Amino acid sequence: MGNTQSTVRYLAPASFAYDFIAQQYGIFSSPNMLDIHNRNLAAFSPYPYFIGAFFFPQQVFQLVWLWKLWKQDGNAQECAMMNKFAWVYSLGNFCIGTWMFFWNSDNLPVSNIFVIINTLAQVGYIATTLESLDTRSTPNFLTHIVAKTFAGIGVLDLLHNTAAAYYVGVEPSALVQVATGVGFAAAASVSDWIFGGCLVYDLVALACGQQGGWARLLGGYAAMTAGIVGFKNFFYPTWKAKKEGRYERVGDGGGVV
Repeated sequence: MGNTQSTVRYLAPASFAYDFIAQQYGIFSSPNMLDIHNRNLAAFSPYPYFIGAFFFPQQVFQLVWLWKLWKQDGNAQECAMMNKFAWVYSLGNFCIGTWMFFWNSDNLPVSNIFVIINTLAQVGYIATTLESLDTRSTPNFLTHIVAKTFAGIGVLDLLHNTAAAYYVGVEPSALVQVATGVGFAAAASVSDWIFGGCLVYDLVALACGQQGGWARLLGGYAAMTAGIVGFKNFFYPTWKAKKEGRYERVGDGGGVV
């Protein structure tokens, strides 16, 4: 336990620093991230500034969480939760930091390998390993925020990078359009409000980055996903509590993610 604490206290901040430095390289190099994005527009290319708008507040949450992790600020269960997630968190940062160098080299198929690893790791973790949300515990709540926002933006990264790597300029087929709606609806139906909110954000970013009927359909999917998340996490729990004559804190329970 002591070795694990010692390792992740250094590994997680180091991974954050690596990813942050790589992102700065991606922004200020020539060509930069946006140049590569504009060269490889595809059916799942989001409006690029949505990515920056997402990462700024997310990195603030990461820094607060890293401070808690460094101080081991919590009871034994809370610290164990943070330490366990820190391994997947670090993997994600190292993957995305490395992704940047291949993306800016316009080697999108290789960059996509790192996106796949990150997205599968983050989504897999919140679906199978992450403990139940407890909004009364700051370390627990911060871990959920960081883990689920990492997974949420990972879904967008995977759709974007895969399309840009292999399907530049290709219109989405009817099958892809239907599968997109079904996939997001299914994910929303098993999501809590944090990850579910990220899914809605992903769809809005995609809708704003596209044109015509596909953009309108993505916007409709965003509204549908928001409705599913809202019903599952707010309206249904409240209705159930009233029916049973009791009230529960939304988000305190389990759920898949």
